[in-house]
Amino acid sequence: MAISSPPPSISFLSSSTFLKPPLRRPPAQSSTAASSPTSVTSGAAPPPPSPAARSAEAASSLTRRRRPAAHAVAPSARTPLRPGGGVIFGPKPKDWSIKINRKEKRLAISTAISSAAENIVVVEEFGDRFERPRTKDFIELMRKWGIDPKEKSMFLLTEVSDNVVLSSRNIGTLKMLTPRTLNLFDILNSDKLVFTQSAVDYLNETYGVDYEGEFEDDEEEFEEDGEEGEG
Repeated sequence: MAISSPPPSISFLSSSTFLKPPLRRPPAQSSTAASSPTSVTSGAAPPPPSPAARSAEAASSLTRRRRPAAHAVAPSARTPLRPGGGVIFGPKPKDWSIKINRKEKRLAISTAISSAAENIVVVEEFGDRFERPRTKDFIELMRKWGIDPKEKSMFLLTEVSDNVVLSSRNIGTLKMLTPRTLNLFDILNSDKLVFTQSAVDYLNETYGVDYEGEFEDDEEEFEEDGEEGEG
């Protein structure tokens, strides 16, 4: 009987040469890392990126950002485009006053008073007549002077008592002025000009003397010219 030969030995498969893991090369270190005193294997944190690297990373993230939904952003509730919002080019305060020379103003007031000579009423001082403020008494006094309360009238008094002011303030067509508040508009806008005797004296002193003097100077010049012509 033939005896079979034993199978060949496979002990070489169990050799340690085939059981060892493959050799791996250590990662190459850059010259910067090699020269750095801190080693990566020492457990320290890596150095922070440079500003240029951070800028490049931020730009890259912006370009890769997802496009938002295609709808308009709601503006503020106070925008002028919405009802109840702000005002575009709203009104601004403006000074409408006009500068005028002092002599021009005096000449204008003097001319206006002279032009309204037919409507001037000179009355006596009546400030002491009002012991208490009463509009009815003031209206009766106006009718006594021949002044219609429905017409526009301007009163010029050098001194105005409180009772006179309170008695006349309810009359809408009446304007109570003093020499300090005398103006050209109220003179031209009134149908009747009511002056007390002290107010007349003030007007003659302020607006009458200067123009009298100018008129006299003109007369003297005219006489001199006439004498030269005769010679």
